[in-house]
Amino acid sequence: VQLQASGGGLVQAGGSLRLSCATSGRTFSITNMAWFRRAPGKEREFVATISRNGRIIQYADSVKGRFTISRDNAKNTLYLQMNSLKLEDTAVYYCAAANGAVVYSDWQREVRYDSWGQGTLVTVSS
Repeated sequence: VQLQASGGGLVQAGGSLRLSCATSGRTFSITNMAWFRRAPGKEREFVATISRNGRIIQYADSVKGRFTISRDNAKNTLYLQMNSLKLEDTAVYYCAAANGAVVYSDWQREVRYDSWGQGTLVTVSS
């Protein structure tokens, strides 16, 4: 499975961006998909994850109410709508996909994801 993230850029605080992640290859094997991010000088952290059918979603507390994860399986694409962006949202955002079942309690763990995109930079300015 190959993932290609896009949609990052420079935006003012309070603004919005929509990230996309196009998947290719053995997409039929993908179950959970997720977004993670790495801020400057920090470790990569979980942002949001979504089940195969899109019905079960988890968010990090820091983005809850501002970000929305979704997926279009017909288009093999994952999305992250980011609203009310804050300076602390500045990071490289990575999409990830799991091949096969993932225990619910592990959905936010990086090690449970098998394929990763290259990352797209989001910079929020004041």
